[in-house]
Amino acid sequence: MAYDVTGRLHEIFDEQQVSEKFRKREFVLEVQDGQYPEHIKFQMVQDKTSLIDPYKMGDEVKVTFNLRGRGFNKNGQMLYFTNLEAWKIEPASGGNAGNSYGGGQQQAASRPAPQNQNPTLRAQPAAPIASDDDNDLPF
Repeated sequence: MAYDVTGRLHEIFDEQQVSEKFRKREFVLEVQDGQYPEHIKFQMVQDKTSLIDPYKMGDEVKVTFNLRGRGFNKNGQMLYFTNLEAWKIEPASGGNAGNSYGGGQQQAASRPAPQNQNPTLRAQPAAPIASDDDNDLPF
């Protein structure tokens, strides 16, 4: 079953050659969900690893993905993991990839504008998670 989500590209990682026959590439999408932004990591595999090439950090995109889960036995203990496997990326406005850099303006108008439009300066989190004096989690 396919799912989709719209958000801002927060980080794009290099392609990794995991084995002779398997390669992957990961990216992080920042999605506004209530008071705190969510940073969700997706992966693309095999021939899909180049789907993100037309985009840059800060672009608003719509990602279509499959939810994948797998279990494996490690030293007699079952371990499980989940992947969000992206197979389609398009501008948030629904246009084509060649028009990706202007597409996010309509979507951004429906929520507060970010304080800093420069994606290279986005290393600091939007809100502090917790300090030594405050152990309350933001969720």
